[in-house]
Amino acid sequence: MWKKIIGIGAVAALTIGLTACGSDKANSDKDGSVGDSVHYKITGIDPGAGIMTATENAIKDYKLDDWQLVTGSSAAMTAALKKAYDKKEPIIITGWNPHWMFAKYDLKYLKDPKGVYGEAEEIHTIARKGLKDDHPTAYKVLSQFKWSEDDMGAVMLDIQEGTKPEEAAEKWVKNNNEKVAEWTKGAEKVNGENIKLAYVAWDSEIASTNVIGKVLEDLGYKVTLTQVEAGPMWTAIADGSADASLAAWLPLTHKTYAEKFKGKYEDIGTSMTGVKIGLTIPKYMDIDSIEDLK
Repeated sequence: MWKKIIGIGAVAALTIGLTACGSDKANSDKDGSVGDSVHYKITGIDPGAGIMTATENAIKDYKLDDWQLVTGSSAAMTAALKKAYDKKEPIIITGWNPHWMFAKYDLKYLKDPKGVYGEAEEIHTIARKGLKDDHPTAYKVLSQFKWSEDDMGAVMLDIQEGTKPEEAAEKWVKNNNEKVAEWTKGAEKVNGENIKLAYVAWDSEIASTNVIGKVLEDLGYKVTLTQVEAGPMWTAIADGSADASLAAWLPLTHKTYAEKFKGKYEDIGTSMTGVKIGLTIPKYMDIDSIEDLK
């Protein structure tokens, strides 16, 4: 099995106080606002993520002067969500789909009338310059890689329920021969060539990177998976220290990095369309729009 490296950025512990809104209420009540109920905190992830930048912009654009965006990690955010959801307490998180939490919990996005979070996004595969010449087989597979939210969701849920990422990936690849055959069409096997894939620690990207890692391994590659934050991921592709990444969210989430490194990487394909980011809450909370947070 391929080598996995845990990269830059320590996983921060995230502690957030959540206040119940009455005996069986989980939203704002007659005596308090939604802001009071969550201590004016939005539970976020790592500070390098594009969704965090977008949320900081939302706080400014919607004039949510009393609100604070709490940084942490994806794992800490979902742990806080579980804690609140189990008690039917209010919580506001930075959410995105595809993500297993939308399958496990009854959630909704807050409407964004100002369009701060943009329209639906796409997940792109980016590669270092020269990859096509150096590794034509890997380049072909990466450029042909496309799958659905349901495909990704199956792997994410398997991992979330305790299966190791590489084992969940191997299981999915084994059960989806036809789809894998589409990705590998025209790709010749290699003999132990090394390839490095970089990814951010989002559940969606853990799933996709491990799946493609397994596919490339089956074609004869020695695959190294490197987990880093968004900035180092793009930097690694731009400076050639990593070969490719399946974790570029465009046009908004990683817009800053795409513009910063323009001309230093190659966008070689879109693996999924219709993905989304935004402020997310449990459906039992009685608000519908970011404007309600005022």
